[in-house]
Amino acid sequence: MDHAMKHHHDKHSYLSGKRVLPKPITKKSDVAGVIDNMDAYNGGRLRAACQLLRDKYSEKDVTIGLSIAGALTPAGLGPSTIIPLMNHGFVDWLVSTGANMYHDMHFALNMPLFRGSHEVDDVDLHEKGVTRIYDILFDYQDVLMATDRILRKVMLQPEFQKEMGTREYYHHLGKVLNEYEKKNKIGEVSVLAAAYRNGIPVFTSSPGDSTIGMNVAGLELLAESAGLKGQFKLKINPSIDVNDSTAIILNAKRYEKGKTGVLLIGGGSPKNFLLQTEPQIQEVLMIPEAGQDYDINITDARPDTGGLSGAPPGEAVTWGKIDPTKLEQSVTAYVDVTVAFPLLTAYVLQTTKPKKLKRLYDRGDELRKKLIESYLENNKEVEELKSLMRKL
Repeated sequence: MDHAMKHHHDKHSYLSGKRVLPKPITKKSDVAGVIDNMDAYNGGRLRAACQLLRDKYSEKDVTIGLSIAGALTPAGLGPSTIIPLMNHGFVDWLVSTGANMYHDMHFALNMPLFRGSHEVDDVDLHEKGVTRIYDILFDYQDVLMATDRILRKVMLQPEFQKEMGTREYYHHLGKVLNEYEKKNKIGEVSVLAAAYRNGIPVFTSSPGDSTIGMNVAGLELLAESAGLKGQFKLKINPSIDVNDSTAIILNAKRYEKGKTGVLLIGGGSPKNFLLQTEPQIQEVLMIPEAGQDYDINITDARPDTGGLSGAPPGEAVTWGKIDPTKLEQSVTAYVDVTVAFPLLTAYVLQTTKPKKLKRLYDRGDELRKKLIESYLENNKEVEELKSLMRKL
């Protein structure tokens, strides 16, 4: 796999891998066959990632967390890649940037985005009311502003008038988008709608860092200015998400005696939020645990700059994020995710049977109770902290 081996081998063990002698690609070659035929470099790492998904992530006792960063939903990876992977049972919980979930809305609302070019005059685009994400072009008024208008009205519905985490927020929003999909008769195109149907919890680690968060803030400002602050009650509390996501991992490992695997598409805050569940268990809640069992990273970020996006699984071991005894079950492929992710999904669909959906959203209260139970049983500081709280 991708981590450095520190111990010595005999000559034969160095030369015991599969011989580099690939079969010729023909007009009958399928995606899985082409990937299995990749021998070296990042092609080899992509093959290793695909085969790890096939051999380990496919097991029914493995809970799979997916993180996505970068502008993937505007590029169409929701309908093409993420939703098929969800429906196949290979996504049990999801962490995404808020921007991806905002742009996911355009698809359910049947607001078109278009293929274009990155070699355009951006000043001219701005004057004509066209917005650009590299080579994707869309109308500022008819897509962005129109989505915002609908979103604001949705967030004024009764079910949103409370304090909640993004997990619950996206479930309510996914229900609305599921209805829009049906009304617009455009098939399964929204990740949030698919998550709602499949009972998949979705989290955003930095909810204020997107147009969704901006609109929450805008409505709060409006309510304050109109003397209606008590009427608009939506508050996004990230602490709820920290505990709810941690409860997923603790339940899978401690209560169901299963394994956990992560599929990290890009880096950024979603990658860290997904991985920090293990340090939260071990370091903060002081519950004995070892780390994630399986780890796949698809990234184009360099590790030598010190950023998390390029940090390899070996470094994650030192934080308790990855089980040190399972480091050989990890792969990092340095490939553009818009190339690698569809290939990964095609490989999984061609080589594995669908997994039964775990529907972890539906079990939220149960998992939270288990987290509290384990916390109170294992953390020796609990009574001291309670005493200090009473003095506040």
